[in-house]
Amino acid sequence: MLRFSTAGESHGESLVAFLSGMPAGVPVDQTFLDHELWRRQQGYGRGGRMRIEKDTAHILSGVRHGKTIGSPIAMTLANKDWKNWEEILPVGEGDAEKHKAVASPRPGHADLAGALKYDFKDARYVLERASARESAARVACGAVAKMLLRALGVEVASHVVRVGGAELTRDASFAEIAAIAQRDDVMLACVDAACEAKMKTEVDTALKTGDTIGGIFEVVVHGLPPGVGTHVNWDERLDGLLAQAVMSLQAVKAVELGRGVTAASSPGSQVHDAIAYEAEPVGEERFTKFSRERNNAGGIEGGISNGEDVVVRGYLKPISTLRRPLASVAFDTREATKASYERSDVCVVPAAGVAGEAMVALTVARLVVEKFGGDSLREMERNFRGYCEQIRNY
Repeated sequence: MLRFSTAGESHGESLVAFLSGMPAGVPVDQTFLDHELWRRQQGYGRGGRMRIEKDTAHILSGVRHGKTIGSPIAMTLANKDWKNWEEILPVGEGDAEKHKAVASPRPGHADLAGALKYDFKDARYVLERASARESAARVACGAVAKMLLRALGVEVASHVVRVGGAELTRDASFAEIAAIAQRDDVMLACVDAACEAKMKTEVDTALKTGDTIGGIFEVVVHGLPPGVGTHVNWDERLDGLLAQAVMSLQAVKAVELGRGVTAASSPGSQVHDAIAYEAEPVGEERFTKFSRERNNAGGIEGGISNGEDVVVRGYLKPISTLRRPLASVAFDTREATKASYERSDVCVVPAAGVAGEAMVALTVARLVVEKFGGDSLREMERNFRGYCEQIRNY
């Protein structure tokens, strides 16, 4: 099974990413890996922390001579800000006078719930691990998962469809979405320039008022054949696994598969994707002779991929740390006060999309490894090609 885990704190010495179950022989492109990390740091509305960190992944194990070797992959991502926190967050006992307490919990954060759960007297240690800084390690693992999928012709990309009240109202092609990753200026990662300008205005308004703003990002998986995932057990369904993976990201409060939200208020005739059949040979992009005129299902039916693009949306709440803090209560006196303030962003929807790509890629790659097997990429490619030929001739 393809598995990953992360460790580290927001202001600790480094983040650690651990990925096991990758077949041997997958080419690992360090430039691509670091570019994915760079993308996570971009976007209009990001805060000062992004000007400090220049993320790069230092691979410790599992990759030799530019390819995976089948053993666990371990990576570290150094926190450049650590030099300012060494005495504040020492591993040893250190000087208690230098501790930087989060004295009043911030509404919307894990601060209060975490302090109660772990019996902390302030929220510092909760903040350090709950921070979205952790998602950088996920992006590193997701980049490796993308390299595996890419070897099979499967691509994963994201774009922003809404920021505040500004929303993209037209469909976007996969080519448009994939092109965003190559931009020098990510801005708000929208495929439409006019819509992106409206999104920027929404961010500017929030910035001026000391507020924050959320939105919706969409992740698309292109080139995935039908048959990935299964309907036979509740915890093996592709849609359920994707929902859990994207929901696990910091600040995501809802997940949509295909047109799930509007489908709930529409008649079935407008929701379900009619099926057609073409007996003549089809293009290379088509896995079978069956086709759909639309993709309201988001590429998944009954927990199984159906050959159309897999479409997942993450609904991101506004960042919980406000420059104009909300009401809170002091941990020590229990008296009413303002919530603590830590350096933060105004809008992170494009960055959340990159983290969403990582989680989707890791989920799809896990199911691909389970379905096609193989201890090496060459073995997996052979199994993959054989299966694609089977369904093409169905």
